[in-house]
Amino acid sequence: MVRIGTLSYHLPQGFLYKDISLFIDRGDKIGLTGKNGVGKSTLLGLISKQITPTAGTVVHERGISLGYLTQDIEIPKDVTVRSYIERSNVEVDKIQQRLDQVNHELTTRTDYESDAYSSLIEEVTELNDRLTILDAFAISEKIELVLKGLGFKPEEFDNMIGSFSGGWQMRVELAKLLVNNPDVLLIDEPTNHLDIVSINWLENYLKNFKGGLVLISHDRRFLDNVTNRTIEIANQRLYDYKCNYSKYLVLHAEEMERAFAAKKNQDREIKRTEDLINKYRAKANKASFAQSLIKKLDKVERIEIDHIERAAFNVKFTLSNPSGKRVLDIHGLSKAYGDKKIFHGLEVLLSRGEKIALLGPNGVGKSTLIKCITNETNYTGTVEKGHNVTIGYFAQDSAEKLDPESTVFDTIDRIAKGEKRKDIRAILGAFLFSGEDVDKQVKVLSGGERTRLAICKLLFEDFNLLIMDEPTNHLDIQSKEILKEALQKYEGTLLLVSHDRDFLDGLSNKIWEINHDKVRLHYFGVNEFLKRFDEEDIASKSAKPKVETEVKNDYVQSKEDKQLLKKLENQISKSEVEIETLEAEIAVVSAELENVGYAESEDYKVMLKKYEDLRSKLEAEMKCWEEASAALDDLNSKIV
Repeated sequence: MVRIGTLSYHLPQGFLYKDISLFIDRGDKIGLTGKNGVGKSTLLGLISKQITPTAGTVVHERGISLGYLTQDIEIPKDVTVRSYIERSNVEVDKIQQRLDQVNHELTTRTDYESDAYSSLIEEVTELNDRLTILDAFAISEKIELVLKGLGFKPEEFDNMIGSFSGGWQMRVELAKLLVNNPDVLLIDEPTNHLDIVSINWLENYLKNFKGGLVLISHDRRFLDNVTNRTIEIANQRLYDYKCNYSKYLVLHAEEMERAFAAKKNQDREIKRTEDLINKYRAKANKASFAQSLIKKLDKVERIEIDHIERAAFNVKFTLSNPSGKRVLDIHGLSKAYGDKKIFHGLEVLLSRGEKIALLGPNGVGKSTLIKCITNETNYTGTVEKGHNVTIGYFAQDSAEKLDPESTVFDTIDRIAKGEKRKDIRAILGAFLFSGEDVDKQVKVLSGGERTRLAICKLLFEDFNLLIMDEPTNHLDIQSKEILKEALQKYEGTLLLVSHDRDFLDGLSNKIWEINHDKVRLHYFGVNEFLKRFDEEDIASKSAKPKVETEVKNDYVQSKEDKQLLKKLENQISKSEVEIETLEAEIAVVSAELENVGYAESEDYKVMLKKYEDLRSKLEAEMKCWEEASAALDDLNSKIV
């Protein structure tokens, strides 16, 4: 459907690509990958013909429709969401307007027997047939389906687009493209503006898309589940494989291994030939032989290795000063903006060493909760920090708060202290700032580069509670893998907001789900969370309508279940902290007992009594924890 032939695109700093070719057919679902700055978004602009190539051609098959979602959308603000999408299909809108005109004429004219009146009736039939072919009569149902899937509530469909934030406006534009179902769909980083549930929905939608798709995403799982072809941009070239991203990495590594082996053999043969030439060139009786070797060497096609850098780095968030066992104790926390209640009466405990994923749809208050914890906004209730708690915080706007006039190196050099100063260049290199990159001013960095630098700053700060709000936005896949590995090795406490499922997988050991102005605790990972969410969604869709008394009873039961759920979750958290405290105290007393000689002395008896009391308390607390955990499992299975 789209053919690119020997295309080149030149910028003042040099070529992005030289003589590249590409064909996009129906059913191709291409994941376009590569490090930030290699020209992924530019290639989408070239494919859509919004950018003109320096050389080469971009040819669209006649009659195809193309939808293009850019990162910098221009969308009207003074129209409702529903109206904007309804009027977005030019052909359908034109036919509908003509149909309204013809129907008006038919109701006002009285020359029923005339040829002109008959022609109008025939035109109505033709127009309706065309609308049927375009599936226009199902447009309302399709709009509702897509908007709900992307996280809009039914009562928001007729709100003005300007009343939504930039991220939600991006969802409106994406919804418009999906509803119109173009032959070729070009999408640039759609998951940056979606929550984890909406990403799941979009993934399933694109799996069933029948046209050609070119997708830019740094979400590895999204790429793997949607695409059947991977194109990586590197070294001014396209590397094209008929598989998803993870399989591509394996195949590319195997290909590189074969290429390096072949080059090694060729280099050895070339070296042997050159040695022979040098040996016989000066001898008269061997000069002709040397000349033949030279000609043979000139004809050799040298193997060139197009190396795509995938360096592995070892970076670590240091923990020099651990916190107490209770890190945060949140009690009765409430927050509202005017009449809009964000959450009310939150009760949650964060313990040392926990790695929490804070999940929920966009707009439910995840970032607001973090701002309450970090005292960046006012609230009612209490957020009590535990003993010796120090916070390292990456906010969504941390990258924008960097000094634009400072260089990359100076940004870190200003905060580095002691022995860490020796590691500045090594750690910058780990976050892909090497060579002359460290002398660049912050103002010339891309969004992804600024995000990497802001995260890199945290490595030189001293904290034992790390809070990160969407740190993976604008990071490429390699940078995310470096960050994930560092967070996995972090020995402190972590509270993380992210919509990237692959990034979260194996990183958190507990989930705080914030929804309906409450926090619900889950003692499993993100994969299990999404599985249960899908099961709940299927169950709710298949449930039969209930009579009024049943609905009322369900409401009462649900209210009681929620109260019990909160009580059990709090009991489990408190028991876990108490068990850890008792175990530590028992270890101390046990060591002291070993140092006290066995005798009938009062010291020994007092110490032994203390030991036995602690053991009894531990056994009681363990029993309490087991009973609460069993009750929670039963309640969760009942709710699911």
